[in-house]
Amino acid sequence: MSQAFYQSASTFIRDLYSGKDFIPLHEPSFSSVDKKYLSDVIDSTFVSSAGEYINEFESQILAYTNAKKAIAVVNGTAALHLALIMSGVTHKDIVITQSLTFVATVNAIKYQNAKPLFIDVSRERMSLCPKKLSNYLDENAYINSSDICCLKESKQPIKALIVMHTFGHPADMNKIAKICKKWNIVLIEDSAESLGSFFKGKHTGTFGDFGTLSFNGNKIITTGGGGMLLCKKTFQGDKARHLATTAKARDIDFYHDEIGYNYRMPNINAALGCAQFSYIDDYLKSKRKLAQIYDQFFKDSDFFFFKEPNDSSSNYWLNTLLAPNKIEKNKFINFTNTLGIQTRPSWYLMHRLPIFKDHISDKLENTEWLSDRIINIPSSPNTQKI
Repeated sequence: MSQAFYQSASTFIRDLYSGKDFIPLHEPSFSSVDKKYLSDVIDSTFVSSAGEYINEFESQILAYTNAKKAIAVVNGTAALHLALIMSGVTHKDIVITQSLTFVATVNAIKYQNAKPLFIDVSRERMSLCPKKLSNYLDENAYINSSDICCLKESKQPIKALIVMHTFGHPADMNKIAKICKKWNIVLIEDSAESLGSFFKGKHTGTFGDFGTLSFNGNKIITTGGGGMLLCKKTFQGDKARHLATTAKARDIDFYHDEIGYNYRMPNINAALGCAQFSYIDDYLKSKRKLAQIYDQFFKDSDFFFFKEPNDSSSNYWLNTLLAPNKIEKNKFINFTNTLGIQTRPSWYLMHRLPIFKDHISDKLENTEWLSDRIINIPSSPNTQKI
């Protein structure tokens, strides 16, 4: 592509966010509502892990996602860790996931001293491919006499699978859930990026046994730092809440009946979450409109704007371009960032990181292909043109 195209694209994006010297990839938006909620919780003095806003925020997310139980925690990584503990993942177990993801997905697996097994993603969704998953299990796994899925070569149990809804676009959850059921594998959804995304009318994070959300500063809504564990069964939520509260017994002061974790979300973060949640619908409308504007601009170029699958409603957390090749990807990113417009490639692929050198993987052709082309472009909902 010519320098003229890069300049045209940069001018277009800068016009969307006029008045900003630097245009970030995704920044939070705050109003007087947020300030009121924060002022209320500060005045109450209940700013830590006890307070009414924690319960309120959990109830709001529960109603919105239609999960059975929602547990507010300090971040999305803590939610993933709890999900793996609840799934029975332990030392030397195998957990299937995708290499095209943020490092937290795989870090949580290593917290349990388990080993990641990377399966390829699909180009249509950028998330774990059901066909590749099914083929790998048919060729490399078996169900033992205890009805546990194991690898043929090492006999290691495959306890769980974490599918990530990449950039907010839902994975093909019906097919993935069916495969997990067939092979007795616990299904966990990393929905950190997909609050407000639906697959066939059902919210992401509610297809599996567990789902996780993130409310980091760059997400659809933010609590500053925070996450949520969604549970398919009520008793799972009760157990997870107990573990997240240092496994503290209710009826005996300072008695802890098992190893627990200090993972509960502080009330001050939950207060901000409640405020932010009050205008989530407005955020989602703005982001979908922004996606339409981007799609229209790039439709006649060599850069493909990634759109939601036909069976899904995506939150378009991070708008994504697919460049024609790696060279053009790097040129676009370098050009825009030089002009104060933050664009970025996808995460460094997990199977390439030395910290996960003990991984197992299938062929990752689509993962590599996408990594060579993905460009995330400014996606904040507070554009001046909507």
